[in-house]
Amino acid sequence: MNQAASAVKALAFDVFGTVVDWRGSIAREVSLIAKHMNIQLDAFAFADAWRAGYAPAMDRVRKGELPWMHIDSLHRMILDSIVDKFGLQGLSDEQRENLNKVWHRLAPWPDTVAGLHALKKQFTITTLSNGNFSLLTGMAKNAGLPWDCIVSAELFKHYKPDPETYHGVAGLLNLPIEQVMLCACHPSDLRAAKAQGMRTAYVMRPFEFGEHVPLPAVEAGEFDFVAQDFVDLARQLAT
Repeated sequence: MNQAASAVKALAFDVFGTVVDWRGSIAREVSLIAKHMNIQLDAFAFADAWRAGYAPAMDRVRKGELPWMHIDSLHRMILDSIVDKFGLQGLSDEQRENLNKVWHRLAPWPDTVAGLHALKKQFTITTLSNGNFSLLTGMAKNAGLPWDCIVSAELFKHYKPDPETYHGVAGLLNLPIEQVMLCACHPSDLRAAKAQGMRTAYVMRPFEFGEHVPLPAVEAGEFDFVAQDFVDLARQLAT
């Protein structure tokens, strides 16, 4: 184990995109709904539109334009704002609520479960996600994600990249922040964590936004580790 890895006691994982394939999972589910309703829609465009509302909605909470809301509530608000555009205005409230829970049912990437099990042998592994506690719990149950614990931004009433989230997970684990490493596919999240003193592991997810969308630019040596997937990360951390 190298020096950077030996100083780390716990791994905290971003979830949407890093652990699970939100885009493919949502597209599959909405495609089935559209087929049942006998309407045509671009399922990936729907998934992208839903996700695109995520950051602006969180910013409205940060600015005080909206009260604190967990992510299920924000996702439902965004869903209600886009259904007309995609011809889904006929969905009942019950159907919308069931569709909104798709975020609890997101499928893991092919390497995720095996990689997490390997990493769990070496480290405490936890989520550090803006997803709410019940969402992350349901997702873990559905996808077989072997977390040692679940940490949600909901516990701190702050969303990433607010500093309170990174210090919060270290505090809950009773560890100095430099002994916790954030594992994420989003460089902005990693940079915010690094600025607070966390170790960082950039895990590439080239298909998060579709196969033709290039990976975000990162500087050589910017993060402590760069991995192709969780299995690769486990291998690097073990050597």
